[in-house]
Amino acid sequence: MSKTKATITMESNRKPNKMKICTPQFNIDYSHFKTSISKRRRTAATRELTKIAYSMPHSVISLAEGMPNEETFPITEISLKLPDGTRLFLDGEELAAALQYIPSQGYPPLVEAMRDYQKRAHNPPLWENRDVVVVSGSQDGLSKALEAIIGPGEPILVQDPLYPGASVVLTPHQAEMIPIKQDKLGIIPEELRNTLIKREYEGKEMPKMLYVNASGANPTGTVIPLDRRKEIYRIACEYNFLILDDDPYHFMCFDEQPRTFLSLDTEGRVIRLDSFSKVLASGLRLGLITAATPLVASIELHMQSSHLHASTLSQVLFHKIYKTWGFDGFMRHYAFIRSFYRERRDKMIEFARKYLQDLVEFDAPSGGFFLWLKVNGIEDTWKMVMQNGVKNGILLAPGAAFMADPSEPCSAIRASYAKATYEEMELAMERLSRLIREELRLRADDNT
Repeated sequence: MSKTKATITMESNRKPNKMKICTPQFNIDYSHFKTSISKRRRTAATRELTKIAYSMPHSVISLAEGMPNEETFPITEISLKLPDGTRLFLDGEELAAALQYIPSQGYPPLVEAMRDYQKRAHNPPLWENRDVVVVSGSQDGLSKALEAIIGPGEPILVQDPLYPGASVVLTPHQAEMIPIKQDKLGIIPEELRNTLIKREYEGKEMPKMLYVNASGANPTGTVIPLDRRKEIYRIACEYNFLILDDDPYHFMCFDEQPRTFLSLDTEGRVIRLDSFSKVLASGLRLGLITAATPLVASIELHMQSSHLHASTLSQVLFHKIYKTWGFDGFMRHYAFIRSFYRERRDKMIEFARKYLQDLVEFDAPSGGFFLWLKVNGIEDTWKMVMQNGVKNGILLAPGAAFMADPSEPCSAIRASYAKATYEEMELAMERLSRLIREELRLRADDNT
């Protein structure tokens, strides 16, 4: 970015009423969004040699990499069976690749497949200016994205309540989490804008990023509608911040598939996190970051200094399944998952209404795994859940664990309908009813 452009951007930040128009070009100075540590990271020559080794012609003889010889690996074949009876095998060169080092960005055939996958799934503007990197689950991607951009003590906008996995990354860096209120449709754009106007008026440091679960949010199950997404994106352009869209439940939205922030991103402001834990297998530990190429490069450098790359075996298995199913096959698998969890959500709501109708308030989640229950008459559920829940045969998550300020009292409880059987769900709601009634009785006794 030129100095003139940078000056214009900062000036627009000082005058929030003079709206900056989102233009379809990546004209952002990404160095503004990198921490000092991220700026100091340098490429590891050995990692670059690995990348070259995967792209060079077979006629080139390599003596450069420190890779072990595949003949020493004590595995000769791996097989797996898909639900439709299809059997897949890894052997020969494919197995050798699955058990070997790979470039930090990911297993090259999978990286290419994921580029095509993201283009077809989200149709992002100006795709040629973006790239992907395979990470060890979206939590790994979340950690590396936040640590690349949010430095010690720096501010970051967060939806409130939020996924605690973001908090555990930000808290050791003493980041200032700026909470933005939600309603049953997610983040409220007016709250976001008013928070930024007030902060700017008070002369405080302006945030470089908004962290959000846009679809089937953890813990509330909200899905931000398109009009709100567009307004949030306009505010990001106006105030020059990035949007970190942590979106593991995108394909588990029960009513309709929303357009993603990535599909609206004309300026290169969106960092998208995808997780394959919820839709394939959590033990594979695979996720995907999609962002402007300079941001992907920063994350790749971080990986070179930590775990080198996500599990090769998991990546090759994933690629094998993707190659077998194709994009359309994956979409059919996602349709099955949506139907599966929609039915479970409906049963959980049925049991909650049966046993908790006069005790809690809740909105039906529009996606994801969770029911967010607000308990009437109990200001803070922490002690009730953490100390008395297990004694009463039920384990839940107290609402305060998901708040930007967990020290503040919270009347909510998060209950997951993802894994328990229907019989266990009903018994859990019955036990929760008894737990809440006992807590209310004890409080009434204390007040007499």
